Amino acid sequence: MIKAMRTAASGMAAQQMNVDNIANNLANVNTTGFKKSKIEFQDVLYQNYRRAGTATAAGAQTPSDLAVGYGTRPSATVRQFTSGDLQQTGAPLDIAIEGDGFFQVRRPDGGTAYTRDGSFKLSSDGRVVTSDGYFMIPELSIPDDATSVAIGNDGTIEVLLFGQDSPTQIGQFELARFMNPAGLSAIGRNLLVSTSASGDPITDQPGLSGIGQVTQGALEGSNVNVVDEMVNMIVAQRAYEMNSKAIQTADDMSAVVNNLKR
Repeated sequence: MIKAMRTAASGMAAQQMNVDNIANNLANVNTTGFKKSKIEFQDVLYQNYRRAGTATAAGAQTPSDLAVGYGTRPSATVRQFTSGDLQQTGAPLDIAIEGDGFFQVRRPDGGTAYTRDGSFKLSSDGRVVTSDGYFMIPELSIPDDATSVAIGNDGTIEVLLFGQDSPTQIGQFELARFMNPAGLSAIGRNLLVSTSASGDPITDQPGLSGIGQVTQGALEGSNVNVVDEMVNMIVAQRAYEMNSKAIQTADDMSAVVNNLKR
């Protein structure tokens, strides 16, 4: 009965991790640009009592295995990059990506990070930064005498300077996309970093090289569906309960065996 207990315990541990992941998704339901994730599981080793194709005494072959598995284990956490709903804000430096792509920002250590969070701000010297003060790549600065900022769907940035009647182009957004965005590693603060699994970034202006366009005055909401996550949580809870019931049943059966001599 020890095998059943260990197997069921692995199922309980797996469902605990599943609930932890669901809780993280729900906690970030209002996080700008957040992408939900799901945990994938796989079965583990099997104890084979008889292989398929084994010859029998009658000269025939067994058509299937006689084997018992030893439970489950988590194999991957897969981030799902479906687009979230656009939320209109009207702020000139709030930018949403419609389609594939990531904003590029410079981390304090000089490395590059990627994000779908387009809630940008201005630093004291007029440079465009994230909410944590990380500079955009390429760096963009808004002149002190700019009275308005306009960002086109192709990422061109134009400002209307004080005393002028026509806008002036001052920069161009550059986005990045990856062949395998699921290979990006989350480091918190709405940031992702590239790995060998994600591949090298493909950078270009919005609308080119398979990269989506941008929309000014809007933010991309989280792609977490609360109803789906609640259903997933109920399923995980029931699976957890059934695994605990399997442990109780195995314990009861062991007790019966131990009491046979009495």
